[in-house]
Amino acid sequence: MRWMRAAGRGLLVLVVVLTGYMASGVHAEEAGTGGRGPLTLATAGDLTGYLGPLLQGWNRTHPAEKVTLVELPDSADETHAQMITDLRGGDRGRFDVLNIDVTWTSEFAAAGWIRPLPPERFPLKSFLPAVVDTARYDGRLYAVPYVTNAGLLLYRKDVLAKEGVPPPRTWAELEHDAKTIAPRYGLDGYAGQLLPYEGLTVNAAEAVYSAGGTILGDEGTRVTVDSDAAREGIGFLARGLREGWIPKAALTYKEEESKQAFQDGRLLFLRNWPYAYAVASAPGSQVAGKIGAVQLPGPDGPGKSVLGGSNLAVNTHARHPDSAARLIAYLTSESVQRQVLTRGALPPVRAALYDDPTLVRRFPYLPTLRAAVRTAAPRPKSPHYDQVSLVVQAVVHDALTGHETPAAAVRRLARELDAVARR
Repeated sequence: MRWMRAAGRGLLVLVVVLTGYMASGVHAEEAGTGGRGPLTLATAGDLTGYLGPLLQGWNRTHPAEKVTLVELPDSADETHAQMITDLRGGDRGRFDVLNIDVTWTSEFAAAGWIRPLPPERFPLKSFLPAVVDTARYDGRLYAVPYVTNAGLLLYRKDVLAKEGVPPPRTWAELEHDAKTIAPRYGLDGYAGQLLPYEGLTVNAAEAVYSAGGTILGDEGTRVTVDSDAAREGIGFLARGLREGWIPKAALTYKEEESKQAFQDGRLLFLRNWPYAYAVASAPGSQVAGKIGAVQLPGPDGPGKSVLGGSNLAVNTHARHPDSAARLIAYLTSESVQRQVLTRGALPPVRAALYDDPTLVRRFPYLPTLRAAVRTAAPRPKSPHYDQVSLVVQAVVHDALTGHETPAAAVRRLARELDAVARR
């Protein structure tokens, strides 16, 4: 969960745990306790330390609703497991308001663990349009977007300038430059996050989407992956590893390892979340001032990113509903969303911030990121998303390591996803 680091590590996770909450729109008498009270907020590793000051601001103005910060494990899988364990525990529990990965909304809503929220309580019309869909399931709002994300292609603009070539817009251009330019500078060509974990699901989905394919349809009930587009997308990644312009080390990379390789000056191109641009541009980085960012390439032009980020949701058994709704409104207000970007290097959901000249000067990738978010697609929606992701990771990894051809991998992927969809 990478707002989770990949939303901030792209993707860092925030869980707000209220000692009492009840969802907006549910009357206090239905819960049997008051609608306001102190809160506990848990997060999976606040790498930049931005969250504490935000909560101090809340605590100063809401002394009867103070938030205590608790950190969950760094791993998205561990955070997901701890949340589910708590949610399955029935009444009360530690976690009342949760900042969940955008892919978990369908799973948690279908299981009855989080409750619908009244859209009128939140400034949804001020958000980037694409992000609101990640918070809906079966036509209802079950969460509120908090941070968004889209993968970008980072590149060494100093190297490309010396060669007199623009950044790649297509897979063919990326492959050519990774094969021919990178070796002349002692660099590896291209890397993403190809270790078998959630990042591999993201990289594989982006390759399939960029080629014009899909993985699941109809809220996870229909398998659509058996297509020429899927074979082309997975084949692109497999070919890079086979031919060497994607280094074998990429099979061990998560967000942070791949960012470090780029930051240390070992890569010409890197697929990562925007936080990697911010961190690799900081003083002390070997590539500070030498980085550019464009949308991910595709077969014939800009491709599609997976839409990342996290949403704030409410436990079905939570108490103190008004405090929860007020806290969510606070965290999605424009002033706080500005700090989410400036202090946390996390992409905000407020659309107006992407046009702010001061912010664009400080974060030059914002216009590119907005374009990427506008065309991004969510990971496959499914009530069984964790199982879907595990299947994608296992099958695609076999294709990348040469144990299966891309065509055979896609056929197997369709069979195994169909078994998940029928559960």
